[in-house]
Amino acid sequence: MKNSDFGWVRPIVISAALAVLTACTLPQVGPNKKQIFAGSVQKEGDAFVVAVNDRVTRAIAVVPALGFSESFQNSAKIGSDTIQPGDILGLTIWENVDDGLLAGEASNATLLESVQVDGDGFIFVPYAGRIRAAGNSPEAIRRIITAKLEEQTPDPQVEVRREAGDGSTVSLTGAVGGQGVYAIERPTRTLSTMLARAGGVTIEPEIAQITVIRGSQRSRIWFQDLYNNPHLDIALRGGDRILVEEDTRSFTALGATGTQARVPFQSQNLSALEAIAQVGGLVSSTSDATGVFIFRNEPPEVAAQVLGRDDLIGAQRMIYLLDLTQPNGMFVARDFVIRDSDTLYVTEAPINQWNKAVSAVFGSLVGPVANVDQIVN
Repeated sequence: MKNSDFGWVRPIVISAALAVLTACTLPQVGPNKKQIFAGSVQKEGDAFVVAVNDRVTRAIAVVPALGFSESFQNSAKIGSDTIQPGDILGLTIWENVDDGLLAGEASNATLLESVQVDGDGFIFVPYAGRIRAAGNSPEAIRRIITAKLEEQTPDPQVEVRREAGDGSTVSLTGAVGGQGVYAIERPTRTLSTMLARAGGVTIEPEIAQITVIRGSQRSRIWFQDLYNNPHLDIALRGGDRILVEEDTRSFTALGATGTQARVPFQSQNLSALEAIAQVGGLVSSTSDATGVFIFRNEPPEVAAQVLGRDDLIGAQRMIYLLDLTQPNGMFVARDFVIRDSDTLYVTEAPINQWNKAVSAVFGSLVGPVANVDQIVN
């Protein structure tokens, strides 16, 4: 027989194979749009699927702000003349006689260095006794010592100097130029000046966070906010602990993207468009630009505003759909704010599934079709 007599064999075999493959599940990087919509509340699922528009971007544009609490902001700067327990003082005492109480015969001046204020706030000065120093200024302490000594030596002259001590220090740790314990001095009485004293931050300023721990209180601020807004700066207190660390927020990228991974934020605020760019953008051969999804657990107050409902209780599972092919799709993606723990998922283009089916058919039928040709020849 001639080959033309069996020309109908090949198309029938191929059609049958395609039908079989259609009934089977081809490999996927994840769910397609139809499968995602099947899990929506509208389809008796447990997640709300919302197409993103300008109204939605405004409703979800709620970014947790970092900043110091009122107790931190209302703290006044420590006066450079206020003595505290743990501070160290230097004293010089002059006596108007050749052989005084404290000075030797060769000198009428006595130098007392590194006199530390004890835990109760007192210092001891020979012949003047135990003197209250904490809460007083060096000038007040000078007058007290002078009054005590002038009862025993004529016209004493006293100088009191405040030096750095344990009672007026802060500790800096983390991503700073020089970790350590630093004294609060006149030039370094605020957070910004103390950071400068320690050599500044050693990580990208855009993702640097500053945490101040004061007793049982803890407050945090963005490094850039601190320097862009001087009114946010705070006065330091002895014993403050300052921690400089990198932003720990991240999102997960899955599906038909350039990278599938857990991705750290690279800026204080991150848009969906920037997030897509961070993972290498969409893949032209596989990505569906009409199927960019953001999966998120949304607080009830935000979800209520997005959905226009007032009967929601607790956090809601939300799936936001971005269609980059729309006239304003890029603008909407630019305005959509990504939050910590979001999942960015890009579906595969339908043509990619078709290509898989065709490749599977022709790849598996090369042998059988060749055999049919041999049989009919």
